[in-house]
Amino acid sequence: MDDGGAPLPWQVIRQDDNGNRYRVGRYATEGEAQKIVDSLDSRGHKQLYWVERIGLPTR
Repeated sequence: MDDGGAPLPWQVIRQDDNGNRYRVGRYATEGEAQKIVDSLDSRGHKQLYWVERIGLPTR
């Protein structure tokens, strides 16, 4: 998946209260993805959001 040929190696993941995980979106930079996480966290939802690099093992 890319945006006009630009690689999008960073993704934002959301985990709901039941442990289900969903990809929110893919982004070109870690900073861009982190801004999305910060924006979603500031809304006060109980869901957990984080940034992952696509293609690298998760911690």
